[in-house]
Order: sequence, then structure tokens, then C-alpha cells
Amino acid sequence: MSLFSLRRIASAVLLFCASVAMAAGVPAEHEELEASIDAPFRGDDHGARVFGIELLYPGAAAVPVAWQLEIVSDSGVLRRWNGNAQAGDRVNRLSLTWDGRDDDGLPLPLGIYRLQFAAIDGDAKRLEQGLAALAAGEHLANPVERPLLQEWDVAVGTPPPVRMPTFVPLPVAAQPLIRRSNGSGPAYTIYYGNLHSQTNHSDGGGDLSTCNNAEAPQDGAFGPADAFAYARGHGLDFLMASEHNHMYDGSNGTNANALQQAALDLYQSGLDLTTGFNTAHPDFLAIYGMEWGVTTNGGHLNIIGADALYGWEYNVGNQLIGSFYTPKSDYASLYTFMRGQQVLGQFNHPASSGQFVIDGVALAQTADGDDVMVLAEVLNSSAFSISTTEEETSRTSYESVWKKLLERGYHVAPASNQDNHCANWGASYGNRTAVLIPAGLPLNAQSFHDALRARRVFATTDKTGQILLSSREHVMGSRFANDGALTLRVDYASGSGRVASQVQIYEGVPGRNGTVTLAAGTALTTLNPSAGEHFYYAKITQDDGRLLWSAPIWVTQLAAGDVIFQSDFF
Repeated sequence: MSLFSLRRIASAVLLFCASVAMAAGVPAEHEELEASIDAPFRGDDHGARVFGIELLYPGAAAVPVAWQLEIVSDSGVLRRWNGNAQAGDRVNRLSLTWDGRDDDGLPLPLGIYRLQFAAIDGDAKRLEQGLAALAAGEHLANPVERPLLQEWDVAVGTPPPVRMPTFVPLPVAAQPLIRRSNGSGPAYTIYYGNLHSQTNHSDGGGDLSTCNNAEAPQDGAFGPADAFAYARGHGLDFLMASEHNHMYDGSNGTNANALQQAALDLYQSGLDLTTGFNTAHPDFLAIYGMEWGVTTNGGHLNIIGADALYGWEYNVGNQLIGSFYTPKSDYASLYTFMRGQQVLGQFNHPASSGQFVIDGVALAQTADGDDVMVLAEVLNSSAFSISTTEEETSRTSYESVWKKLLERGYHVAPASNQDNHCANWGASYGNRTAVLIPAGLPLNAQSFHDALRARRVFATTDKTGQILLSSREHVMGSRFANDGALTLRVDYASGSGRVASQVQIYEGVPGRNGTVTLAAGTALTTLNPSAGEHFYYAKITQDDGRLLWSAPIWVTQLAAGDVIFQSDFF
């Protein structure tokens, strides 16, 4: 039998399996529970406030949900609530009033506490089992078994501002380079933008007057050119149209009648209009690429810099709906292919279990994956927000998963994006991914790629905020060897007049698969790491509760007698 015949048989089998899966009710993209907590950072004089729990299950009429909310300090759980509710195709918002007291009715002292939220589609027993399995470190192979987890900081009273080093803010786009009187400090310009959005090239671009969910593939009102113009008009410096790679056939599933050339032409048209937009608007960087993968038994990641479409679906004529075949949910081979193509990746809204699985291990790291995956989202606003005033209350944190990725051994910087499906690109909330490009270089595809590859990135929910972590001459994103004491410095600025209420420096060990711990609570600190590999990142909580995360620095701590052959080996 010829190889061609074998491929035709394989294609037919794939199409049959896809049809069976769709008939069996395998959920389409976004048809899963979304749960978030709107937690005001500050309350009244007694710490009282109202929390908002927001539940959404696109495509469903009514799904039972169990949830749990805890106020936690270093000493343990201070207050706990449990409840049940329904999630459906429209947001169900629950209100929960907290009086600023613990479970014993005692008022909490002045300070900052951690709020932990968990939810699952099912009953309280299922939630309890899922939380117990995660606490025990068990891998949950079935993604529907994992609870959704959120962590936020909340303040009781008005925490005093923390002491920060004197810092001259870095210049931002369209601002002249600031000359430092002492000539010190990193010479970079900061660019703010959004690296996760969709248009009508897949399931985005929904008209704001009707949008409340993903659009049918290629049915949205607005395309990439509209998205780039909107984002630029809203003050962003860059926007990525990250279109679902498997929707270029015009369907959520597998369209056996799709035309290969139509899909290739659509992807190429996105690349061409992006080039044209950048030529016409040199003050803005339009980026066109793919959001690869599926959420169920998979995981979404953005592919940045791809000049051709990657896919796994074949039509009835055995034609690949794409230029390159990349097996569905095979992340090891995808990372290897991406490395060969010299493209970069971002983990999108990652989950702690059931996603990015290799050899049965979630969030598994490979050498190729570590090379190409440069970003991981730590916070997104709602994918279906219609806010145009940056006031979206539904926001999801993925910081705990980012920590797991770092402990796996990934060298990923934090990103905060909006996953816009409605036509409000960059306007739903004030969160941004910020990229540092050497002063004097223009913002273009090459300088942007180089900055991402160097992990010179921070994430912020204050679009005017700045955070930098450094160790002597080494800026965040660096990998270097260190001998003796390690000095770390966190710099911060806010163009909106905010101040820092809390600064934290976290420490972990790449490849350990352990727990990231708090190393310091001051902006200037000196540590004495044990010999071996370490990473550190900084997090700032502003007085309004907005957050900033630095890219890590990765340190090889030398043992006594070791010799440093180079100061920075990234």
C-alpha cells in the first residue's frame, strides 16, 4: 500500500473520530466554566466590603457550581465561606459581604491578607476532592476535574507606603529619553500592549452591542485592521491578533468541506495587512499570529512570529488545513517544530493540571519548550468583556500556575492580556504586558522579538506602572552566575500617582517542581542563596490594589572555590 493511501486512510479515520467526538458532546472552545472573584483591595474603616463572584458557562443553560472563599494569613485560614450556585450562558454575579472579621467574630488587625477562591462545576464533595488532590500534588488528567483557583490580596485599613529606592522612571513610547544625572540605571524604553486577542479571522471581532460570547468562526463584524486601529487609538503600543489556528476552516470542529487554499489565503491576508498597517503607522506594532491548541485535553498558547499556518485538521480531499502539520495536543513535537521555525510562544490562561501535558505530566518542560516559550499569562480580564472604559470586574489570575511553570524549569516572563473577543481591544481593563527595548532602537518586529527572547518584560494592571528587578548590572530576564551574597533591587514608578503598599520578592528553584516561597518583603535586600540554581521575581501591590510582576532573574549560585567564566550567559 502506498504512503499516499495510508495518509488518506489516516485522514478518513481522523474525520470519523472528529465526527464521533462532536456527536459525543466534546465541548467546543470556551464551553467550560469560567469563575472569578471581584475583590476590592480596600474596604471601609473596619475592613468591610462586598466581594463579587462571577460565574459563566458559555453554551450552557444551567450548570451547578460549588465554590469556596477563604481569607488567609501566614497563620492559616481566618475566614471561610462555601456555597453553591448556577452558571450559564450569561454571567451570574453573586454578592458576598465581609465585615472585616474572622470566623470567631474578631476584627482583623491592620495589614494585607490573601484571599483564596476556588470553584468547580459540580457539588461540594467534588470541589473538596479536587482541592485535596491538588494539595497532595496529584496530577488531574481530566481537565474537568480540576477546580478553578484564584488568589488576590486584600487590605484591612490603610497600609503605609513601603520604602522604595529613588528611581527615575524609564521613558515610555512617544516620550523623549530621560537623561539620568548620574548616568546610572538601565537605558530602555517601555512599550505597553496586549498580546492576546481575536478578530473575525477566528471567533472574535464581535459587535459591542450584541457580543457576550465567542462569535461563530469568521462571522464577527470586525477584522485585524479594525483591531489594530482601535488599540492604537486607545493608546496601546502593540496588539497581537492571535487567531485560533483550528478555525481557519470556518468551524469549531473539523469542516470536512473546507478549502485548504481559502485557509492559507486568509492567514496570508492577516500577515499582509499587518505589514501594511505597520508601514503606515511606525509608532505602533501590529502582530498577527496563532493561538494554537484546544482547551479540553490541550492548552492554548500563542505562536509569535509564524509566517505560515500550523494545523492538524484535514479535509475530505486529504488536504491539510494549514501549511505545516502539527499534531493536536502534542506539545513536545510542537515545541521542537517551533524552535526550528525560530518563533516564540506564550502560555495562555494556563491551568495547573490537565494542560500542556507531555508523557502524562501537566506543564511539562522540555529543552525545546524552554527555548521557545518566553511568556506566561499571570492575569487576564474577561474574554467576553464589552467594557470600553477599562472597568471590567471579571479578572482571572494565573500567578500560581506561572510559579509552577518556573519550578518546572521554564524561563518565562509574566504577561497580562485581555483575550478580547468583542471589539474592545485593549479597553476592557487597564492591564498591560510591558516590553523593554533598548533606548534608541525603534519598536519593530525584530526589536520586539529580541526583547521577548531576553525576557525583558513585566506585567501590570496599572497601564502607567513600572517595575524593574535587578542585581547590580543584571536586569530582569538575565541569567548569570553569582559568587557570595546576592543583592536584589526592586524599582517602581506609577504615572497615575499611586504608591506601593507591598513589595515582595519570591524565590524558587528551576526543575525542583517544588513551592515558590517569599524571600523578602523589602525593595532592597541581600540574600545568601545555597549553591545551585535559583530564580527570583518581584511583585508590587499598589495602594489601590493594582498589581505589577517583574520578569525573573535566574541565578547560578557558585559554591566556594568555583570560578565565574562569564558574568551573564543568557
